[in-house]
Amino acid sequence: MSRPVIQTDVGSVAGARHEGVERYLGIPYAEAPVGPRRFAAPAPAAGWDGVREATAFGPTSPQSPYPGAIGELLASAIIPGDDILTVNVWRPEDADGAAVLLWFHGGALERGTAALSTYDGTPFARDGVVFVSANYRLGAEGFSVLPDAPRNLGLADAAEALRWTHRNISRFGGDPSRITIFGESAGGAVVAALLAREDLRPMIAGAIIESGPLDAETPQRAGRATRAIARSLGVEASAEALRQVEPERLVAARDAIAARSTLLRAAPGFTAAVDPETLPDSPRRAIVTADVPVMIGTNTDEYRLWYPPEALAALNRRTYALLALAKRLPRGVWAAYRRALPEASTGEIIGQVITDSILRAPTVEVARARTAPTFVYEFAWQSPVRDLRAAHALEIGFVFDALDDPASERLAGTAAPAALAERMHGDWIRFAETGDPGWSTFADGERVRRYDTVTRDVPLPRAEALAALMR
Repeated sequence: MSRPVIQTDVGSVAGARHEGVERYLGIPYAEAPVGPRRFAAPAPAAGWDGVREATAFGPTSPQSPYPGAIGELLASAIIPGDDILTVNVWRPEDADGAAVLLWFHGGALERGTAALSTYDGTPFARDGVVFVSANYRLGAEGFSVLPDAPRNLGLADAAEALRWTHRNISRFGGDPSRITIFGESAGGAVVAALLAREDLRPMIAGAIIESGPLDAETPQRAGRATRAIARSLGVEASAEALRQVEPERLVAARDAIAARSTLLRAAPGFTAAVDPETLPDSPRRAIVTADVPVMIGTNTDEYRLWYPPEALAALNRRTYALLALAKRLPRGVWAAYRRALPEASTGEIIGQVITDSILRAPTVEVARARTAPTFVYEFAWQSPVRDLRAAHALEIGFVFDALDDPASERLAGTAAPAALAERMHGDWIRFAETGDPGWSTFADGERVRRYDTVTRDVPLPRAEALAALMR
């Protein structure tokens, strides 16, 4: 390895070069959100003298590892320290005006980090793209709703990371007019929220949303998780009070509340809040008018990450009746899903209805309403691990062409099809470079790219069931 140096707008960074790819890790894009900066809007990073070493990932936002069975599937990485607002850059050493991909990780807005091994940007840089990943504040630190603090601080961080990328990426050989933002799950929600803001759209050439919720809540509803944490600690739900509580105590309080969740009585989670400054409208409505190409999709069996076979077996028609009442599901949904999935168990139908309510129905609604090019996919390859099938997050290892990564193998096993990873990875790069991943837009007959052992374009899968749900 050699030691390349690049001058950013606030100081020089020294990275590492290996086999034609340079990487620069842990570059601050904003000041550390500690002390008086906790529960405050991000402040752009101050400059530094000399050359800053950029060969290690920055600290992670306060969090705990995934618990229980899901923790056996999803990797966690916790890096202590204060400078959590950092970006990482991978570039081809000869990059000059290359397309740029900016990645936001998932984790339900309370877990995750760009430092996870699956998110290594080397395969993208190897194939000609400048790849950037960003950390942002999570959980109570990033998505509390407080009367004396700005809302959506994690989104404000992500917006600052986008601004940093736009200002600096030409120094790394990227074209600031060709930045595609993408993310999975909560990271997809972050992407949708950034695209929903008209002030940020001039910096966004395209967006990819993988299994991302598209809704934002009212401040009252979005603040339920904050209020629950404050009550459990016996403090006021205010920034002034929470600054007196160590971040680790906030995480522990949230974990204790979440541990009591059930399917029908789930603890309120962190979510974006509609807010005049940081998110003026729900992304489900706002991204309809964004005049940039969007690629958006879901996995066939998202729910199977959260519900192992034994949990699905415990669900029955009474469970569905209670769910239908709580979610105000239209009449006829059960019958439509039974026709669409004749071999499915009761629990599997319930899981599919939940998946479609949260992810797939909003995706199709947005795709139908948009006039700018919109490309819809469904990831359908079935993992042999724990009967996951095409579960939530499974596609990430394919997108990153990282099937041999240990974290990817935890989900996909050791014999996942390399040809499918090559195809998906290539389509994501093609979209970043051209705005077209290589299949027809959804407006052209509502066709969907279905990724499986055999990948092809198909009519919208399970359309009748989805229509019943969306009535």
